[in-house]
Amino acid sequence: MRNVNLAVLEGNLVSDPEFRQTQNGTALCTFSIASNYSYYKEDELTEEVYFLDVTTWAKLAEQCNEYLKKGSRVLVNGRIKQSKWQDEDGGAHSRISIVAYQVQFLDLKDSTKQNNEQDYDQDHKQEDDLKDKISLSDDNPPF
Repeated sequence: MRNVNLAVLEGNLVSDPEFRQTQNGTALCTFSIASNYSYYKEDELTEEVYFLDVTTWAKLAEQCNEYLKKGSRVLVNGRIKQSKWQDEDGGAHSRISIVAYQVQFLDLKDSTKQNNEQDYDQDHKQEDDLKDKISLSDDNPPF
């Protein structure tokens, strides 16, 4: 029986992504994000920050390396992976990370939206300037 293993997280990169390639040439990009969680405890707002490691592969890894940097805001869709190992003294260790299927670059959307708004404002300013220079009336149509 298969279970659902799905993680959806939003956060900001803690540092610049690390990019490398495997021996067979597959791109691999890893980064850590800080994700905030807020809740009320005894009528007081409590905030916690979780630091999560994210791994991306292939084309997604190349895109993350190209477009992300420290502080970038992302929305990550992926699966949870647990790695287990023993240290030299035989102590057991475990680490939870996210293997991403999709990473949305939220800062790029915000900047694209902002650029589109600036373009829209600039276009309308040019139209207003043009209207001030040209007097249109029914007696003097522009055609």
